[in-house]
Amino acid sequence: MPEPQPVKRRQNLPSTPTQPWYAWVEPWYLSYALLGTVSAGLLPIVMPLLVSRQGSATEVGLVMAALNVSGLLAPLWGWLADRYRLHRWILIAGLGLAALGIALFAFVANSLLWAGLALTLNLGVIAAATVANLFVVERHPRAEWDERLGWLQTAYGGGQVLGLLLAALVSQADLRLGFGLASLSCVLALAIAAKFVQTPPAPLPAAVVLRHPVKHTDGMFSSPQQLFHHLNPATLRKVRAILATPFSLWMGAWLVAASGAGAFFALYPMVMQEVFGIAPSLSSSGFAVAAALGLVLYAPAGNQTHRQGALALVRQSLAARAAAFTLLWIVGGAAALHWTALVFFTFVVLSWSFISVSATAFTAQLAPSGEGEGLGLFNAASALANIIGAGVGGWIAVQFGYPAVILFATIGVALGLTGTFAIPRAAIATQQS
Repeated sequence: MPEPQPVKRRQNLPSTPTQPWYAWVEPWYLSYALLGTVSAGLLPIVMPLLVSRQGSATEVGLVMAALNVSGLLAPLWGWLADRYRLHRWILIAGLGLAALGIALFAFVANSLLWAGLALTLNLGVIAAATVANLFVVERHPRAEWDERLGWLQTAYGGGQVLGLLLAALVSQADLRLGFGLASLSCVLALAIAAKFVQTPPAPLPAAVVLRHPVKHTDGMFSSPQQLFHHLNPATLRKVRAILATPFSLWMGAWLVAASGAGAFFALYPMVMQEVFGIAPSLSSSGFAVAAALGLVLYAPAGNQTHRQGALALVRQSLAARAAAFTLLWIVGGAAALHWTALVFFTFVVLSWSFISVSATAFTAQLAPSGEGEGLGLFNAASALANIIGAGVGGWIAVQFGYPAVILFATIGVALGLTGTFAIPRAAIATQQS
């Protein structure tokens, strides 16, 4: 497959509110919509279900943790893309690796093979997602980034909704059909990328900071926005100094809160089925509706962040999520109220829109050594939280039952909220001034 000749950076005029939405959308965005369908929609449902039907909750946790480990290797793909101008080939190879790994996953029945394939296939997903924003920021004027990246994120989030709806359908049949659809989606995304994607002509002369929040629900570390800012050797050399600043308190609070939620989302279809008697088809459909509603809340969340401050909204949205998890745990012990489970779960999902926007903004404000490095640490903590949450959640489900997973999520989010009050007010005021 020949590499198209690099194109010149477009010299479009700055964006204006009068331009229609399709002025900011390119055909290759469909590749990332399909990637969202797979990595944030289908796989978080069909993968734990398949493992749970042939193994234990501990094995589910192991596999979902392995899936998220791949996110820690995002710096490798970013470095290769910039050093050797391999953007297009990293995207194509990543989608091909994901397609192959997903297809093989459906036909093995061994926990180590599952974990190995989960790690491998998500390496492909992470590779493809890591270079996504580079196709925008290295080809278009800075004035257009917000609109273009916003629509790219919306495409990925919309793909998640589609993937969850597909998961609802296949969960009633042979789960291997879901893996077949996921693999086929990656192949289709690869074909679109091969036709429409071209490697940008040259990297930007200076580091770029993108504050755009993650526009899909948490529990999976695989979106383009999470992978743009990542750990690098320069940041790692500063870790000891960063640990001596209030920023470390925020990272600790975030790690605890995200680990609690990560345990719940890693085991979501089984929790809903075992605790509330809600079939995967219905729980996936409910998840899709909640995720779609969440997409429209990002703009209000941004306005609210500007109006009252990032930290205040972080605390309010974490409190709302802790309350929703608490109610979910309470109704788990009352059979007559099981029908309310999807309602409370919807509030868990909707809270993420506000958490994502405000936590991203607060991280950028509090970062002691530059916004980009701060966001890289924040994203690394998010990846680590999903790994911890999945592993611990699976163990808890085996030892104490699935209701205890909801309790763990409740305690984790509540402790994370409490941890934000340990951040000195003086440090917050200094960073915001």
